[in-house]
Amino acid sequence: MRTSGELFRRSLQVTPGGVHSPVRAFGRVGGTPLFIRSAAGSRIEDADGCRYTDFCMAFGPLILGHAHPAVQDAVQAAVTRGWSYGTAEAGSLELAELIVSRVPCVESIRFVNSGTEAVMSALRLARAATGRAKLLKFSGCYHGHADAMLIRAGSGLAGNKAGDGAADSAGVPAGVAADTLVAGLDDTVALEALFASRGRELAAAIIEPLPANFGLLPQRQEFLATLAGLCREHGVLLIFDEVLSGFRVAFGGMAEITGIRPDLVTYGKIIGGGFPVGAYAGRRDIMELVAPVGPVYQAGTLAANPVAMAAGLATLRELADGKCHAQLETRGRQLEQSLAGIPGIGIQRVGSLFWLLADGGTRATGTIRSPAQVTPGTTAGFAPLFHRLLRAGIYLPPSPFEVGFLSTAHSEADVQALAIAAEAAATTPRPQVMTP
Repeated sequence: MRTSGELFRRSLQVTPGGVHSPVRAFGRVGGTPLFIRSAAGSRIEDADGCRYTDFCMAFGPLILGHAHPAVQDAVQAAVTRGWSYGTAEAGSLELAELIVSRVPCVESIRFVNSGTEAVMSALRLARAATGRAKLLKFSGCYHGHADAMLIRAGSGLAGNKAGDGAADSAGVPAGVAADTLVAGLDDTVALEALFASRGRELAAAIIEPLPANFGLLPQRQEFLATLAGLCREHGVLLIFDEVLSGFRVAFGGMAEITGIRPDLVTYGKIIGGGFPVGAYAGRRDIMELVAPVGPVYQAGTLAANPVAMAAGLATLRELADGKCHAQLETRGRQLEQSLAGIPGIGIQRVGSLFWLLADGGTRATGTIRSPAQVTPGTTAGFAPLFHRLLRAGIYLPPSPFEVGFLSTAHSEADVQALAIAAEAAATTPRPQVMTP
């Protein structure tokens, strides 16, 4: 049998780091990444035949679990009709109509192929709409790997120590980095000062309204409302990056929960039902600056792929009545309650997103809302916890900075199994992590 270890050694010969995205590597936890051969419901099975309860869920899009029957049926039907047309087709129209009819901040939407592409397009659009060049992002928020956003970013770059104003990635020109200003999360005073000095230079302020790429960092309503007010005052477009939170915390995402109406919003993950997809959307007057109506060029041969549109439409139809979100909230509360009181382990949760902390009890009480509050001690115990849970048949995202995800496929027993394994892990000696 071809094991994960053997497959990984082969991959190292033909792929940088043996993986096609850094967050799939086990660099933050040590050891060899799993190669998965199948998945169904809340379970995944690796190349060695080992089965795990999956709390990664492909980093978020699988809100209904793996291979959900309604999504599978829609995809299989779509494939029988052909899988790429390069023309207009009805699936994207139906998905767009559903989103526009249900999400007030979305008056017009354009589908693309990834969250990164959605953000890149939204930023270009904002610059065209305002005639300004500079952008504002927030420390620890991750908006994909467009050059302008690789500054004080999260996800695979979380915890990097690039200097102020410097890009986290090589290959980003200094001039590009210079056009991106960075503010701290949950710091209203500094935000007001930045807008007072630079607000009229900004085309857009982009934020994850629920930052979930440097751990889960819930923002106060007051902070988000202040940002929205400052954007209005200074003629700056407000962009909510809801690639992770959109349709997951509520059908209308954080825009619905907060009651804040951004000018533009970016989506991904769930609207493809697990297939590659992204979208940017918002005010009609801004969106109609996009080609072929307006002068802002953006195109994509595979955009609005009919199979991805079918998967996304099936997924959103399952979510439309709110019952799935209510079920996920119940599961989330069960998870919190099950983990309560386990020494050295904490949790931050919003809906079906959760951040498991293994800090040995060193964390101060209270919600962590910014990367500045994430100390080395906050995440130091995650690697041994990850491997203990893995041995117990529990799979988490392999990084202390990535969040976990619940799906409607997770049962109460799945949640209890995670809690039982976590409690056992908290009281057992640290395992030795073997590198390949």
